[in-house]
Amino acid sequence: MHKHKPFVTLERPSLEEAEELVKRAFSERKSLIIVGNCWVDYKGRASSKLEAGERIVLIKEDGSVLVHRPTGYEPVNWQPPGCVFQTQVRDKVLQIRAVRRKPSESVRLFFDRLYLVSSLSLVDAGGFSLHASEEDMQRAVLLEPSLIEAEFKPISYEKKVEPGFIDVYGIDKNGNFVVVEIKRKTASREAALQLARYVDSIKSSVSRNVRGILAAPHMGKGVQKTLATLGLDFKPLDPRKCAEILSRPETRKLAEFFKQGE
Repeated sequence: MHKHKPFVTLERPSLEEAEELVKRAFSERKSLIIVGNCWVDYKGRASSKLEAGERIVLIKEDGSVLVHRPTGYEPVNWQPPGCVFQTQVRDKVLQIRAVRRKPSESVRLFFDRLYLVSSLSLVDAGGFSLHASEEDMQRAVLLEPSLIEAEFKPISYEKKVEPGFIDVYGIDKNGNFVVVEIKRKTASREAALQLARYVDSIKSSVSRNVRGILAAPHMGKGVQKTLATLGLDFKPLDPRKCAEILSRPETRKLAEFFKQGE
């Protein structure tokens, strides 16, 4: 068990009480949670002004700053780790200034009402692992087709054919149709046979060459021989890599779009 250092929480503190606790937290490299009515000015590569509102401010022991509204998961203002802080009470307002030198930028936080200030020393040595379902892996391939191969272009997903539904259907760089069957765990011989049935179904309705790719983390015993006999390919596909792709901010909206379309 980790032995936690003491933490201090002030409810509805005066500005002076809050200033003292905030300064102490900065000097002891502790994390801070500040809840109150605040406004924010940013100056740096651009400039912005956030008007007054009740918000939650997180200042972490590594010097990062996040200003959150009462709703939503993304901060409305933020600064990465490495900030240096200055704190003072002036004209009945608690001011916290977070400064970075490279690049040169600063965020100034102004509080005229405080509901809660907490100073915490936290211990976190836990590992982090991402996991993805087959559905998540499918979305990752749609968002980043190069997971299958370079210049692969998906044209549909969950395409209905007589034997079932094709996970991802597309075209390769040579103009061949490609049927992709995705498995989250070790691909079995039955998965290879399932893919073959999908490929045969597509071949019966098109005049172009059709390829089949089984995408999974690993192949079971004897599967490679089965694939070779059937003229199919295997592509290693890591669920963790797929989860990382879906977790990127720039891909979240697209992933949510696919989810809404179900």
